[in-house]
Amino acid sequence: MGLRSFIAIELPGELKQLLAELQSKLKTGHQAPVKWTDPSGIHLTLKFLGDISTDRVSEITGAITAVAAAYPAFSLEAGEPGVFPGRQRVQVIWVGIGGDTAALGRLQRRLEERLSPLGFPPEARPFRPHLTLARVRDQASAAERQQLGELVAASRLAAPVSFRVDSICLMKSELTRQGAVYRRMSVVSLAENL
Repeated sequence: MGLRSFIAIELPGELKQLLAELQSKLKTGHQAPVKWTDPSGIHLTLKFLGDISTDRVSEITGAITAVAAAYPAFSLEAGEPGVFPGRQRVQVIWVGIGGDTAALGRLQRRLEERLSPLGFPPEARPFRPHLTLARVRDQASAAERQQLGELVAASRLAAPVSFRVDSICLMKSELTRQGAVYRRMSVVSLAENL
């Protein structure tokens, strides 16, 4: 049984609190069946690796370290809430990411390039940085999805939050009865600002 793993940027507690408040507001305004992400586990995913064996953790951490050493710390900010694929048929509710997204994009692309020879092919879809708040369950009706989409469009975070990205983490996801629990397997610092 492999470790279900991914590479991510962890979020400051202040931002997680604001995301929890936004979830609370969204929960009250609709009837759609929705699976909400635990705010304490929300993170910015850079690369999903899938199931890996324990003995590959050091190899993957080494690849992350090689990439991180070339990138200085940068700042991001939480943006507006949005939905995939569109407001008429909501499947995922998220909060967008602003700030130095060019630096984030370069870091993410370099991770893809470095991990590809290790057997983790690059994503076919373009990287769209976001923080997942919820997934709408399959049984939701078209009307419920649309109502939820309009509610999200009218919502905002209570305050803008910018945060400094100075490390990236190799995480594992453990499925429990309460949902997924995320644990760090390794933390890699970005380069010191020169």
